[in-house]
Amino acid sequence: MTYSHPDSLRGHVAIVTGAAQGVGKGVAAALLERGASVLLVDIQDELLATTAAELTAIGPVERLVADLRDPDSAGRIVAAAVGAFGAVNGLVNNAIATNEPKEFVDITAEDLALGYEVGPRATFLLMQAVHPVMVEAGGGSIVNLGSGTGTGGEPRWGGYAAAKEGIRGLSKVAALEWGRDNIRVNVICPFAESDGVKLWKQFAPDDYAKAVRRVPMKRIGDVRTDVGALVAFLLGADATFITGQTIHVDGGIGCFR
Repeated sequence: MTYSHPDSLRGHVAIVTGAAQGVGKGVAAALLERGASVLLVDIQDELLATTAAELTAIGPVERLVADLRDPDSAGRIVAAAVGAFGAVNGLVNNAIATNEPKEFVDITAEDLALGYEVGPRATFLLMQAVHPVMVEAGGGSIVNLGSGTGTGGEPRWGGYAAAKEGIRGLSKVAALEWGRDNIRVNVICPFAESDGVKLWKQFAPDDYAKAVRRVPMKRIGDVRTDVGALVAFLLGADATFITGQTIHVDGGIGCFR
């Protein structure tokens, strides 16, 4: 069974980073299915072009190749969305990068910098860049991607956890400050069958099976129908009084966090 709310995002414009594959692609598809226009952002040029061609069959799509490690990319991304569609109503900060897994003592300053630059710093800069555009539009909604690796901790993922928890901290403060502007900011922490998880399943099937057994619902989430549907809800009018929240979309693993 899948949940869909046709036209719930009709007239909305959204930016999705890390949209070429995995969770980002699933989120973009879910938004398009509900009537949104979407700017797909990713550093992977060829894969992004393939994804954009595929998603064009669902709804209005534009794509932009950008390296989020470049601080100037935030303004360029927001300007591209406004140029293509005239406004920005939703922002989904999904992109992240990591050199892990690594033992904590082996994490380097460069490893931390990579996660920070693509994660919390890029999220921060994109939020700042989109704020005046959303204010002019009368409000908007931002969904940032956290992780259960941060909220619960996970051995060998120290830098990644730090980056994801940094994103959560930024999100809480923005939610408190921007409520007056009718801009909502929420965090989701998914456990979904992304491309990375599929590789994990292929190369470490026993570990994958063990992880699935830990899920109360005994499955891993779908990037479009589980994660994407939640993001669509948070971007839309049905969630107009929800802000500053962290929602674990993980089948129940994070219920105590």
